Amino acid sequence: MSDHPNLGIIILAAGKGKRMKSTLPKVLHQVAGVPMIKHVVTTASQLNPEIVVIVVGQGKEQVKEVLKGFDLVFVEQREQLGTGHAVRQAEKEFAGFNGNILILSGDVPLITQMTLDKLLNRHYVSDVAATVLSAIFENPFGYGRIILNGEGSLDRIVEEKDCTAKLQTIQEVNAGIYVFNSQLLFLHLSNIVCDNKPKEYYLPDVIPLLRKSGHRVAIEQVNDIHEVAGVNTREQLIEINRILE
Repeated sequence: MSDHPNLGIIILAAGKGKRMKSTLPKVLHQVAGVPMIKHVVTTASQLNPEIVVIVVGQGKEQVKEVLKGFDLVFVEQREQLGTGHAVRQAEKEFAGFNGNILILSGDVPLITQMTLDKLLNRHYVSDVAATVLSAIFENPFGYGRIILNGEGSLDRIVEEKDCTAKLQTIQEVNAGIYVFNSQLLFLHLSNIVCDNKPKEYYLPDVIPLLRKSGHRVAIEQVNDIHEVAGVNTREQLIEINRILE
């Protein structure tokens, strides 16, 4: 088990998973015979966090039932208003918490403890406000793109839906896994706006706000892109199960 002092974890598990074409909550679809949210929670627990908060939505009781036996706190996202809005639902649980918050996705089941250790260590060593896990994809379709500034450091993340044709050619993508200074995260989350096509509050929009406030943001690149593959369709679920065969 890893030792990361003053660590909290938020796992986003409220997505309806419309593209799965199933009444089962997306995070309960099985990978190697186990609901994928259970893979994520098991890995998160290995980091020895002080608190793990699961953001649930539709099918919340089913998710809670599957995760019985883990030491977890559940909060509900009643409206699907984006990842930034989802994280804000956990704010009360971190009142008085002074540390770092690792944010994971409940539909990214192959992420390993080793990669999360590397991400957290990069964050500590770099002494930054946030660290983003990235990956290089030959076909980056569907992922937010990592936009660097002239100095080669992270400037912002642009979601696929909002990318220009030029930005769509960028192959370094946001893996949807982050570490934030807890106090700075919630301070700036309240200032993000939904001026994008889906009218959602995007968690990555905190990053340019941090930078404008004089804070630095680091990037840690994952070695194995399979670790950050998300499950949004039945085809992707089949592919992830194939990887584990």
